[in-house]
Amino acid sequence: MRRLPPQTPLAYLIGDILSKTNLIKEIEKVEERMRIQADERHPDLRVALDTLLASGGKRVRPRLVLLMGNMLSADTERLITLAAAIEMLHTATLVHDDLIDGSLMRRGNDTINANWTPAATVLTGDFIFARAAKLAAQTGSLTVMEEFAETLAIMVNGELTQMFDARGLANRENYYQRIYAKTGSLFELSTHGAAIISPADPETVEEARKFGRELGTAFQIVDDILDFTGNQAAVGKPVGSDLLQGLITLPALYYIEANPKNERVKSLLQGNYHNSAEIALLVEDIRQSDAIQFALDEAKKYANRALESLKGQAPSEERFALESLTEYVTNRNV
Repeated sequence: MRRLPPQTPLAYLIGDILSKTNLIKEIEKVEERMRIQADERHPDLRVALDTLLASGGKRVRPRLVLLMGNMLSADTERLITLAAAIEMLHTATLVHDDLIDGSLMRRGNDTINANWTPAATVLTGDFIFARAAKLAAQTGSLTVMEEFAETLAIMVNGELTQMFDARGLANRENYYQRIYAKTGSLFELSTHGAAIISPADPETVEEARKFGRELGTAFQIVDDILDFTGNQAAVGKPVGSDLLQGLITLPALYYIEANPKNERVKSLLQGNYHNSAEIALLVEDIRQSDAIQFALDEAKKYANRALESLKGQAPSEERFALESLTEYVTNRNV
């Protein structure tokens, strides 16, 4: 099996590997299906949805739907509908997240709440959620609809847990529950849903579910590492912003476990995470420690488990693309 060199950008995957499949054209159809969801609605809703879709993003989740489904010989039209449903669900959560966090910029563009009232922003997110649910129903699979609803419930519960129970909490179980709710569940829905609407046997469907969950976990751990090692322009938020919100992620957990008597660690665990100067020093301590590498090693274990889930599939361009995407996840400018 071919392997990508380290630091290969995702653009390589979509420009070289995936051009050998129909994925690029299918992604264009996914985006078109998303855009038409606001047709004949309030003109501001159409503008908002167009703005959100034009703001960028790698479309990782729709790509997972299409790659997994095409590998398993699912119907293309149903896959496109499912991919659009999941990306709209993801988009709606971003609208609400930006409002909750008070974020005024995302990927270099104004967020919806930067220009609209909180009420209008909430209603926009609600509309996108509703359209996402309608698309999920159009896959014609009751199981997919049930999984879609359950994933939404998991994501909302995760946000509530993060808001009320996770601030200043150094707990691995809580951390993994949060990142599953935030990222793993939606990756899982992407690959599991694609397998559900394919002619795959139950064992293959279960392996597809595992692939998405393990990959999503690795993806979020690396995101959390980048919160320490990235730069603001690349990450899209201030470095160390998670700690400033009192959210203790895996690199910080490793550092805390190794340095329980550190004064800045003690201060953080006592709830003093609003002091930006002190948090900046703690972030630098973590950057200079082994915690980053330990967290990355853990992410790679999840990525390797995701790769194991693909071993039962025959070699194909789709399988190679899924493997390459998995490898990319733990090599992206950490």
